[in-house]
Order: sequence, then structure tokens, then C-alpha cells
Amino acid sequence: MKPSHTIRPVFDESNLVSAAGLVPALRLAESAGLYGLLEGLTVPSPNAAVKTASVVGGMLAGADCIDDLDLLRHGGMGRVFDGVRAPSTLGTFLRSFTHGHVQQLDKISGALLAGLARKVPALVSSGAGAQDIAFVDVDDTIREVHGYAKQAAAYGYSGVRGLNVQLATLATEVAAPVIVRARLRRGNVASHTGAGQLLAQALGTARAAGVRGPVLCRADSAYYGHAFVATALRHGAWFSVTVRMNPQAKAAIAGIGEDAWTPIRYPHALWDETEQRWVSDAEVAEVPFVAFTRRRKAEQVTCRLIVRRVRRLQPLAGDGSEQGELFATYRHHAFITNSDLDTIEADQRHRGHAIVEQVIAELKDGPLAHLPSGKYAANAAWVAMATIAFNIARAAAVAADMATARWATLRRKIINVPARIASTGRRLILHLPARWAWAEHWTALHTAATGPPPATAS
Repeated sequence: MKPSHTIRPVFDESNLVSAAGLVPALRLAESAGLYGLLEGLTVPSPNAAVKTASVVGGMLAGADCIDDLDLLRHGGMGRVFDGVRAPSTLGTFLRSFTHGHVQQLDKISGALLAGLARKVPALVSSGAGAQDIAFVDVDDTIREVHGYAKQAAAYGYSGVRGLNVQLATLATEVAAPVIVRARLRRGNVASHTGAGQLLAQALGTARAAGVRGPVLCRADSAYYGHAFVATALRHGAWFSVTVRMNPQAKAAIAGIGEDAWTPIRYPHALWDETEQRWVSDAEVAEVPFVAFTRRRKAEQVTCRLIVRRVRRLQPLAGDGSEQGELFATYRHHAFITNSDLDTIEADQRHRGHAIVEQVIAELKDGPLAHLPSGKYAANAAWVAMATIAFNIARAAAVAADMATARWATLRRKIINVPARIASTGRRLILHLPARWAWAEHWTALHTAATGPPPATAS
């Protein structure tokens, strides 16, 4: 591939747009109620709904800072979209947010997800109805910031100075995760702080989005605490939380007999046809367990302790004996759960918690590459808008028959597609590239966005 020597660039075309995929993506959001919901914002700024939609649209197209929002103002974008605002205007708008306004955005985000789920049912459901297990995963991450003007920035558990973003995602066996709750916190907050409230809000949003079957709430050891588990129980959900290796957990693991361990399918495992079992360096077992015994008896939780042990490739150095202490030969990973899944399936489901890291990675590869303002509330609003944009992108991917596509892939193939505007009568026509490899997917999204809502079973 070689550029032609006969090219002379001239920036003079007023009928071109570089992000034509924003048309069906935002049309899909409109049909799910986005603009009506944004009218409820009480931010003391004129046209708050229009400005919020501008920020969300910019994020969908790849903006990761306030200056990047200028990508919405070029060529024929003013003919295709109404209400595009300048980055300086949007920056002032973000700085007008308070904590209460951010909570309004959180409520809008939850209601929009429910609307998107009605418009694109496969967004949060595999179609199995009451038999479909949904997974709510909670985690947090440090978003590094620089400079001394960032409000609430501090050194957190990672040793990096930044702000903490805590989020809860919702996924099923076949549906990629969406964000059901996200919030910005000071940089040095403990991971589990506010986990109970966040999980309660996430479960409420999941139910409103159409989840009818059992819900499994998963988290790592940072969230091993009574607040998280009690919230799951109070809302009739299952929990699956990694256990800290405290003396109680170690004693329970030490009491597991050698004949209780079952080999599992794990990386490098082999299936023995003769014995009809896995030959693996990983095994699982379970024992009854009572969690949080230091709390009063009414708050103690009787559950199952499921342990996965993995043989160490190199035994730990010690006194020269390979037997020695409990953890000299194996690494043990334990979690508590109240689900009725069998031991092996419960372990597999728990390991699936890592899917939340994919969402964090996509956000950091998009609008959370930066937290653009020195004002904490403005950054919190930015996170809330990023959540809205992420869920719109996920719904657009499902509607475009690209359910497993990452956000960056959706931007490259569907959203950031150039088009030329033509008009006939009172209708605009977008002329998209001929032989575009993903034209079928783009058309599927446009049809879903502009067509009638899907039929529902009576």
C-alpha cells in the first residue's frame, strides 16, 4: 500500500462527517428515552440536556478529554446533529455540577439502561428467562492524575496518586457486561467502603433492566465483609466473594481431607478417557463455613467455603522438607458462596468475576483515559456520563450483531465511519463508503434504532 503522489489536501468540504455511526447510536439512545430523561437535570446551566448529550456523543466517538469534544464540530456535523456545543462551553457546564446533580445522572443512567434493554432485549438477557443467571460484579480502580489542583486526589492502595472509580457491572452467559452503577471517590478510600450501598443500587438497576432469574454477586477479597454479603442476602441474591487468608480460613482449609479434592479443568489439564476424569494441577473442595464470627450471632453468615488449590511449580524454600507447612506445596484460593451450584461450577462462575476488568480496561481506553477537571464534582459527572456512553455503545454493538466487540472495535467499524451528506426534499442522505466491510452491521444498528420496538410475549 503506497500513497499516490497526485494528492493535494484541501479542508473545504462542508458536507462530510467523520463519525456517521453516531447517527444510529444516538438514535438508539433517543428511542430508549435518553433526551427525555436528561430533561430532568437541574444543573444551573442553560440547555443542560443538550450539553450532556454532546459530552456523551463525544465520548462515543472517542473523546477522552474536554478538548477532544471539538471532534463533534466539523464538516456537516451541524446539519446532522442539533445542539453541538464548543469544548469551552462543555467544560464550564461540567464545572457547574454538584454531588446532587451527579446523583441525578446516576438515576438517568439506570433508567436509560432499562430503556435500552427494552429496545435491545439481548443486552441483558440470553432469552432463558427465569433460568438465566445474571452476574453482578463489583470492583474498583485507581485512575492516576497529575498536578496539585485535582480535588480529592490521594495515594491509594496501588501507590499511585489518583482518584478511585468504583463500579458494578451486569452480565449473563451470552451478554457482554454493561455498567449498572459507577461512582468516583477520593483516591485513598478503602475498596470496600460503601460496597453495600453500591450493590443495593446495582441490584435495583439490574431488576429494572429486566433481570428476572437468579443473580450472583461476585467480588474479590477487598470486598470480603459483612456489608457486601448482607446486602446480597437482603435482596435475595447469591454471593461469591474471595476470602482473605485469615486464621479462620486457614484452619478450615487445613481440615479438608486429601480424599475431598476433585481435579478440575484448568489450564494445561488433560482428560483421562480411561478413568473419565481430569488430570490437572488444580483441584477444588468445599467445607461448611461461618463467616464474620466476630460480629454478633445474628449477623454471622452460614455458607459454603469453596477452595481451589493449585500446585506450585517450584515448592517454597524452607527447612528442606517438601511437606512442612500447609501452603508450602499448593497455592490456595478460597471464596464463600450461598449459591446452589455444585462445587466445580461454583468455582468456574467465581473465576468469571475477572470480566469486570475488561470493562475497566475499555473505560481507560476511552473516556477515562483522563479525568479532565480539577474539580471533583466535574470529574464525577464525567464518570457518570462515561457510564451512559458505555451502555449506549454496548447496546449499539448488540444491535449491530457485534455483541462481543470491544468499545474501541465498535468505534473503528461502526461509529467513526466517514460519510457525505446529500439532501433530497426535506430528507438528508448519508453516503457511506462503498464496499465498507461492516456495512451489514451498520445497517442492522440503523434498523434497530429507527424501527419499532421488538414484540414482547403476552
